[in-house]
Amino acid sequence: MTEPVRSLTELLERSSARRFLQAPAPEDLGLSERLAFPFLAIVGQEEMKLALLLTLINPNIGGVLLVGPRGTGKTTAVRSLVDLMPDVQRSRCTYGCLPEDVETGGIDAVCPDCARRYGEGQPLTYEDRVQLIELPLNARLEDVVGGIDERAAMHSRLRLTRGLLARADQNLLYVDEVNLLGDEIVDAILDAAAQGNYLVQRGAVSAAYRARFALVGSMNPEEGRLRPQILDRFGLRVIVRGLEKKTDRLEAYRRSVGFQGHPRSVLNLYADETEAVRLELIDTRRLLPDVRLSPQAESFGLRIIQELRIDSLRAEITLFEAARAHAVADARPVATADDVRTVAPLALRLRRSQFMDKYLRLQQVEERQLRDLTRGTRITSRKTPRPS
Repeated sequence: MTEPVRSLTELLERSSARRFLQAPAPEDLGLSERLAFPFLAIVGQEEMKLALLLTLINPNIGGVLLVGPRGTGKTTAVRSLVDLMPDVQRSRCTYGCLPEDVETGGIDAVCPDCARRYGEGQPLTYEDRVQLIELPLNARLEDVVGGIDERAAMHSRLRLTRGLLARADQNLLYVDEVNLLGDEIVDAILDAAAQGNYLVQRGAVSAAYRARFALVGSMNPEEGRLRPQILDRFGLRVIVRGLEKKTDRLEAYRRSVGFQGHPRSVLNLYADETEAVRLELIDTRRLLPDVRLSPQAESFGLRIIQELRIDSLRAEITLFEAARAHAVADARPVATADDVRTVAPLALRLRRSQFMDKYLRLQQVEERQLRDLTRGTRITSRKTPRPS
């Protein structure tokens, strides 16, 4: 008899330990569908899988950046999240009215229709699955932020269409080869990620859209560096390397070939466990607000950040929010120093800048000169002599 699962982490450990069994080939109906490789079938790469799951549990972490060579499973892992996505509350209104708008700004903060529904006790939202929104590398700025509706313009009407950033609200926004994005696209993402919303102005028409998303990116450093501004927006950073053990590489090969030949059969092998993990993720998100940090966890985390001499305050946000998510995934109400120790490499790597270190060292020389020149010096004013 199988022992009951006590936490999300235990469930993941059991699923990852499964060996792949060749499933019988289903009947070929000649249909084409886009199926994602099962997340639980990914061999190894524990740090990458942990970072992605922590982001699903706690969007406040700020997303994930996967850095590594080609063929290490970065894109496969991100796309495999589609079957694990938890549920969120989405607005029923075309204007995006939400109950929290009423709670913070009063009944006048929503449109008249939503105000009426709210007064009648009708729900303003509905439950929907979180989606993975992919931003193609060849996307134009209008595709990303939105632009003029061409069909409406043909009838002499000015109307804006939503862009990818608006569609990414309360979803995961995935950018493959993020280091190759154009500057104007990067600026749009940075603005939306910082504010949680953005404004589109096209002539006399303007619209504001919500854009509260978790940003997930992947890149191969051989193909170019990532701008510091957007690097700072990623909460967790994972260095993805190739599998080292021969047995792991052989198992990864078997699963990959099996999925290419009979994807639906492989998905069925992991269907029950995948749904179990998804339900566990929903429970952990519900319990997350009640998870707190222990004083030892706070002290330990701050000491690490100070010794690393990290300036950005996002380091604390990411580190402690990731520690809370790790604790709730293990069914614990308090995040300890061990949780901080586990997530610290994910949250704190790639946060120091050699340029800024050199710049600040040079600046310290100037600061010392200013202190030496001003210390103990009394400034006297000279009177201008009057003309005789």
